Amino acid sequence: MRILIVEDEVNLADALSQILKKNNYSVDVVHDGQSGLDNALCGIYDLLLLDIMLPEMDGITVLKKLRDEGIATPVIMLTAKGEINDKITGLDYGADDYVAKPFSTGELLARIRAALRRRGEVVPEDSLKFGDIELSAANLKLICKGKELKVILKESELMELLIVRKTAVTSKEQIIEKLWGFDSDVEHNNVEVYISFLRKKLVFLQSSVKISTIRGVGYVLEATS
Repeated sequence: MRILIVEDEVNLADALSQILKKNNYSVDVVHDGQSGLDNALCGIYDLLLLDIMLPEMDGITVLKKLRDEGIATPVIMLTAKGEINDKITGLDYGADDYVAKPFSTGELLARIRAALRRRGEVVPEDSLKFGDIELSAANLKLICKGKELKVILKESELMELLIVRKTAVTSKEQIIEKLWGFDSDVEHNNVEVYISFLRKKLVFLQSSVKISTIRGVGYVLEATS
């Protein structure tokens, strides 16, 4: 799961980023509304944490422009205590929820999970299954027939992406955008390395699932009986 934080209070943005990363989310951070809009329009994020009071473009305007462009990414607005009118306006323009500052870590994480569930996303605390394997994203474990194997975060994110897309072929470009961000300088061989790691772990677990290469297109999961 990839989350974009749009927050001009640098210390708060950094703290939010660390909290989310500790809970196995991938995080990007920007500090003004225009940058938030530009990043969010790429469509790679699973959720946005969007402050209302921002330089260059306020959060309500960012939200309206996103919804006008058909971007349905869940948005949780970050508001100062007592900004009732802003909360109402945000919800009217398509915000999924709001959190008033200051807020507790537990409340924020719960609201993120709830917003993702309402949009039909699979949240990191849930397990994902394909064939005879199960991925526990929250615990960074790959499970097959009672055997467990630890995976690192990027391996977990890659396997999650492949499982969620099921029989759809996933290109290297899509993997890079989802796992590292659209403006990343990560190269295709980085993807190949993580695909290789996952293949070896599937073999070690004696799983019937394999990651097949569709030459010139990308990768897809297949489960043999």
